[in-house]
This record gives sequence, structure tokens and C-alpha cells, in this order.
Amino acid sequence: MKYRTLYLVLHTDKPVKEDASRLRGYIGNQFPDYPVLHHHADRPILTYPRVQYKIIEGTPSILGIEEGADILKKISGNIPELLLASSCYTVEQKVMYEKTLAIGPGHEQIQYRFLSPWLAFNSRNFQSYREMKDWKEKKAFLNNILVGNILSMAKGLGIVVERRLYAHSHIEEVPTMYKGIAMTGFSGEFRINFSLPDFFGIGKGVSHGFGTVKRVVKRPEPNTGEFIKGR
Repeated sequence: MKYRTLYLVLHTDKPVKEDASRLRGYIGNQFPDYPVLHHHADRPILTYPRVQYKIIEGTPSILGIEEGADILKKISGNIPELLLASSCYTVEQKVMYEKTLAIGPGHEQIQYRFLSPWLAFNSRNFQSYREMKDWKEKKAFLNNILVGNILSMAKGLGIVVERRLYAHSHIEEVPTMYKGIAMTGFSGEFRINFSLPDFFGIGKGVSHGFGTVKRVVKRPEPNTGEFIKGR
């Protein structure tokens, strides 16, 4: 299936030091009439977030999917600055990338890299993970969680997955904070037979910027033939 996306990058006068939760809170407070921006509604919005906030190497950005993309386009002209905690950042430039992208299972194994920590655990599966002694067993456990996270994302987007998914990963634990609570996250790369757009999040806390992925593009093999420089 194909989905409309808009990726809004906010270039500020200095690198942003705060996390994506602060960005989410600020944008949500500035535009309270759009529940999709902040998930504060009369009824909880229990689906894959249509708006996701990111801080990647000090640069704030926001991903919008379908109706989220439409709302981001509406509000993008009304974000002159970001007031995050005690810091003020002037937005000097805004760049929007609009795309219609295919999402779904396939035959090919695609490799991705986590741009932000992946939060794999809930209280139940974290306890199971801690009780495992063998890293090979832990890796198989984490790969199953990866598959489950992507199936949950697909369900939240209305995608029916009829093909079995296989995940392989090269990841390591990283300490992180989520809503003020210390948690175990993971960084690294993984492969799975599922097409994910760049900057989509998987796992827990995706609207706060966790689990953001980017496809790893393999470099072409070097040309071993003779190179003749033209005049």
C-alpha cells in the first residue's frame, strides 16, 4: 500500500539540545485544535502515530503521514521559533519533503539503521529478557520483538501482512530516558523483508522520536577496470 508523507525539517540558528518530547509538547501547545499533533483528545488515539517528532544530530524535524501530512503543511508557516524548556531557537529555514511511499512486506531483505534508540520492551518482555543468560537467545528474542513491532505498525496503518516476516539484527544496548524514566534502548542495524520509509519509527515512543529508522544504501562495488581521465 502507498501512503502520503511529509517530512518537515526545521533548520534552527543553533543545534537543539532538548529531546523530541520537548518539541512534541511545544508544537502540541501551539496548535491545540489538532489532536493528531499531540494525541490529547476526548478518546485516546490508539493507533500508529500520524505525526512523529525527531531531533536528529541537533536538527528538529516532524514526520506527517496521511492526515498528519496535511496538518503539517497547514501549520508549517506558523512556526517562527521553538521554545523548548528554557531555550529559544529561531527557525531560519524550513524544508518539506513530500512523497507517496509504498509500505509493506516483500521478498527482499532490506537493511535499516536506527537513528534514535529503539525501545523494544514493555514491563513483561523486559523481565523475560533480563532472565536470559545467552546473547544468542536474547538476539532471537529481540528479532521476534522487531517483527512484532512492525506488524503492530502495519495494523495501525491498515496494512494486512500475509507474508511471514524474518528479522536479523546487529544491535547493542544503550541507556536512554523516556518520560523521565531510565530505560534500555538499542542502537545498530537490522534487516527484514518489509519496506519501511525513511524516518518512520517502530517500537515504543515513536511519536517522541524513538525507534527512527533509515534505509542503509549499499555502496556500489568499486570499478576494478582501468580508468582513463578525459582531457
